[in-house]
Amino acid sequence: MTRIKWPVAVATLFLMLLGWYLLYTQQVFRRAQENSELLSRIYTEVQQGLVSQDPASETQALLQLQRIVTESGVPLVVMGPGDTVLSHVNLPFTVDDETPEGQERIRAYVRRLDEVHEPIGDPLGAQHIHFGDSSEARSLRSVPFLQAAGLLLTAFIGFLVIRYQRRAESERAWTAMARELAHQLGTPLSSLAGWLEVLRLPAADRPGDLDDMEIAASIGEDLERLERISHRFELIGTEPELESLSVRQVVEDLEGYLAARIPRLARKGVELIVDIPYELPRVKGNEVLLVWALENVVKNALDALAGRGGKITIYAREISGNWVSLRIRDTGPGVDPEIRDKIFEPGITSKPGGWGVGLALSRRIVEGVHKGKIELLESIEGTTFQIRLPVADA
Repeated sequence: MTRIKWPVAVATLFLMLLGWYLLYTQQVFRRAQENSELLSRIYTEVQQGLVSQDPASETQALLQLQRIVTESGVPLVVMGPGDTVLSHVNLPFTVDDETPEGQERIRAYVRRLDEVHEPIGDPLGAQHIHFGDSSEARSLRSVPFLQAAGLLLTAFIGFLVIRYQRRAESERAWTAMARELAHQLGTPLSSLAGWLEVLRLPAADRPGDLDDMEIAASIGEDLERLERISHRFELIGTEPELESLSVRQVVEDLEGYLAARIPRLARKGVELIVDIPYELPRVKGNEVLLVWALENVVKNALDALAGRGGKITIYAREISGNWVSLRIRDTGPGVDPEIRDKIFEPGITSKPGGWGVGLALSRRIVEGVHKGKIELLESIEGTTFQIRLPVADA
């Protein structure tokens, strides 16, 4: 069953249970009305018998009462001395009370009735009446169990839906993470392969008269980048130790990343504005992961400005003495309203060929590791992301 059909199945089941419950309650209501009418008829017959001076009319009233009670569907058994069955109506089975077997079967049924209702009259006297519930009352007894079963079934299916969706999200996240890792490893590995080809060339045929020391330095930079990537992905899967950090230092490290990225990714000019007060409180965090989270948000801004140019503003302020708010704002076209509510989910992206893992990683780093909050703010122009981090000594 696909992800779309699961909610439809749950909704259909819920509507079916709701429809059944509404129909059943309507039936119960109609039965209650019929019982009210029955009591009214009984009261009328009693009144007529009380005011009548004619013995024939009194007899007729009693016969009418007997007929009304019989039509009510309530099982009644009149028994005499020695538990002899004298008469009965509305039994759930057909029996011949003239035979010993029939008498015993009715007595066994009476014992079950007495477990629920006390008999009317003195069992040691001449006659006593045993009675049970009408069919409507018996059906009402099962309603709570049917409701509970329906709710449990709905809850069970809902649990399966949630479990399925979480598993699908987890698989999508791991797939996106693997692609992101392959993408980040691909650039330095390609560069290393290129340098290897250069080393195989004779010194005279190398481009730019590169010597071994220059090639070794470039290989060292690529190896350092591979080590940084490996360290990042190692940290994201653990609970790294957090320390007191300067937000300004974290942003300065980020500026080094941007200095190389902006000229390469933005075909038109992109102006970077950084506003980080010196007196800003220190935050509790891991510098490697925080820089990575900020990189992903800024890369999102660079992608939005690619081919059109604009501004990226990074500024931070203290909030309520316990938090530092770090905002990244760009002057791009903004976020598509169709993905605003799920932009931090793995696999959600507006870029052709994108994998939608960057912002999902940022949320994992900010909220899962640093116990902070990352959110997309409402903005009249462009896009603004806010990252809130706890102050180190709060």
